[in-house]
Amino acid sequence: MKTPRKAGAGGSLALCFFLFISSSAAAGNMRLYTETQPHMGTEFTLRAYASEERNEAVATAFKKAFARVETLNQICSDYLPESEINQFAKAPVGERIALSADLFHILQLAQGIAADSNGAFDVTAGPFVRLWRLSKKNHRLPTEAQIIAARSRSGSHLLSLDPFDRTATKLSEGMLFDLGGIAKGVAADEALGVLKESGFPRALVAASGDIVVGDPPPGKPTWTVQIEAIPGASKNLPPVLVHLSRAAVSTSGDAKQYFEIDGERYSHIVSTRTGLGVSERIAASVIAPSATLSDAYATTVALLGEKEGLQFIENKREIECRIVALRNGQEVAVTSYGFSQFQEEEFQEKSPIAAP
Repeated sequence: MKTPRKAGAGGSLALCFFLFISSSAAAGNMRLYTETQPHMGTEFTLRAYASEERNEAVATAFKKAFARVETLNQICSDYLPESEINQFAKAPVGERIALSADLFHILQLAQGIAADSNGAFDVTAGPFVRLWRLSKKNHRLPTEAQIIAARSRSGSHLLSLDPFDRTATKLSEGMLFDLGGIAKGVAADEALGVLKESGFPRALVAASGDIVVGDPPPGKPTWTVQIEAIPGASKNLPPVLVHLSRAAVSTSGDAKQYFEIDGERYSHIVSTRTGLGVSERIAASVIAPSATLSDAYATTVALLGEKEGLQFIENKREIECRIVALRNGQEVAVTSYGFSQFQEEEFQEKSPIAAP
């Protein structure tokens, strides 16, 4: 059986994040084990503390956690023709379709956030997402007629969910779904749950811009995560350290996935308001009790923009955010009222632990 390797020193853990622990990965007889695999179009990294005699048990737990992530990918991916969400998209209009517990739960959560954000977060925005991918490929903005057509097939009001028999009904032809703003967060939470159930509560799961942590490392009160600002900007703002225990942090924005048309920069995150990729340059980092929520809310803030996004988060309990916006080439940061409780007073140099 493959045994996960012990962690050593190195560079960044994931986009916009660095993980910091003490310079030694050992704490008493506990060792930090880590493994990375590609899933959901990105890399998932698992970390767990365990004694050396439990290395085989760690390997088994990691295998189960990655299998759980892949199961969710088979349910949620809009790139896999046979995924459950794509099969539902092909279902006849008006027909009640029985869904798996996983997919129904995700859609139910997403519909709640859609209502809460006045439609900014919308998993029925698949027609806009497909259109935007075509625009990126052709390097040409969609026409007004194309945007109108996509809008007629999108909207949370076109999806009906019945919790009594766990069925979903499409109310319009041509509906498509995009779970990219929530699926990786769900998968990270589920992977962490597997590690906890396997007897490894001192664990962390990182999936691109999403990190969720369980109990802190041995002898430490928290996990420490460094949040970068906007890559390629002036770097006039220092990185921020946040301290987490049994919580999650996600960053959303156009740091890596973007393209330019006619000199205008657009994000891969598509706004249903405009039918175009978000053009406001921001990096929204959200701290929440779960990666499911931090992922979805970070996406929502990126869609709403700096001012509206901050106001949106201020009205949420147990949710905090930091938004870095780019104004005239300079980074400007704003935070929700309670964000500072997760920060250090000063940035202290520590040894980063790299993803393998």
